[in-house]
Amino acid sequence: MSGIRLIVGLGNPGEKYSMTRHNAGFWLVDLLAQQSSSRLTAEARLFGIAGKWAPHSDKWLLKPGTFMNASGKSVAAIANYYKITPAGILVVHDELDLPPGQAKLKFGGGHGGHNGLRDIHAALSTPEYWRLRIGIGHPGNKAEVVNFVLKAAGKDEQQAIDDSIIKSTSVTDLLAQGQFEKAMLQLHSK
Repeated sequence: MSGIRLIVGLGNPGEKYSMTRHNAGFWLVDLLAQQSSSRLTAEARLFGIAGKWAPHSDKWLLKPGTFMNASGKSVAAIANYYKITPAGILVVHDELDLPPGQAKLKFGGGHGGHNGLRDIHAALSTPEYWRLRIGIGHPGNKAEVVNFVLKAAGKDEQQAIDDSIIKSTSVTDLLAQGQFEKAMLQLHSK
């Protein structure tokens, strides 16, 4: 299996949402771009902010410029343009079912009610792509979920989320090389 060619961070565009839990995917892509000196720019034809993932010549970083519920439009546009198969895509997103500070890799599966993943499933016509789930915790009540993901985390929670994002970026080179088991082992160990 070849490695990851596209890392997509999910979030909502705009200053209003920049520090909300739902933007955990954006935070990881921003950190990765910073660490690798990759330049991300607005790309109208890709409906998002994208750029080459330095130092790789054939790998990309993307932050969809659509709102979360329409993320698939941007993901499909870049995948089609650069001929990237779903198995070569890693989607980074906030995960209610993991506590802050945890991050988990998985391949395929359902969308778990996550509207960004639901739209990507539809746009790619398959759930067969990689996901990096960044734990944000759960409010404990299903009725509170929308409010919860669109709010900023408390200081300690945010620190735990940031730490898991930093740890996650340490395995991205392994993912680029297709060393998925090694990356999982490293990321999932305490």
